[in-house]
Amino acid sequence: MNEGREVTGLEAHAAGGGGRMILRDPRDIGMGHVVRRYVKATYWGRPRYLEIASAPYARRAGPSRRRFVRRILRDAAAITDPELDALLGYEWRSRLTAAWLIGVDRRAAYRERIGELLLAGEVCFAGTGYCFALARLGTRADAEILVAHLDRYLARPDLDHDQASALGALLRLDADLGTAYADPIVAPGGPWDTWVGARDGHDASSYAPELLRTWTDLRCDVADGWTRP
Repeated sequence: MNEGREVTGLEAHAAGGGGRMILRDPRDIGMGHVVRRYVKATYWGRPRYLEIASAPYARRAGPSRRRFVRRILRDAAAITDPELDALLGYEWRSRLTAAWLIGVDRRAAYRERIGELLLAGEVCFAGTGYCFALARLGTRADAEILVAHLDRYLARPDLDHDQASALGALLRLDADLGTAYADPIVAPGGPWDTWVGARDGHDASSYAPELLRTWTDLRCDVADGWTRP
């Protein structure tokens, strides 16, 4: 079992964490290939994790998009659970990529693990992947995980801790499920308005719920076109 090692300072920062964190390097358990194959696979000279993070695939069309789609669909189907576990225990790039592969292939067995990672918030950037995965899994259980995250982190206006991605995913789930989990959160003067209003120096328009829902829809609608029936 890979217990990992504690890292601090610049090493923790490079991994996406702050302060102290436990890092479990896949190479320590004979899985050094997972980062190379799944995280750093290149498209147009850019590694996959950057393509996922910045979403240029959604703006491309024709052969460029088909190449990205074909390869990520193949890898989402091929990656084993031990390989996913190895990625989810490592740094932000690996966790982001693993969450996307889980979401693309709709691996519901990872719901609890994704929820734990989202709530823990150990590393930056990966949370967008967790929220994507939950939106793709698409059940009330996933919505409830997102609500729990928002309940915890909307009380922290000092933290930009995936609240925007979580709300976008929750709004999509409400639309798909016919539920209203997000209604108390986005009600005028409610928790969302309070959190946005307390974020000094940030453009409030970038946190508009309808915009956040649109970003989630963009990612999920593209992914919906990849998924095997």
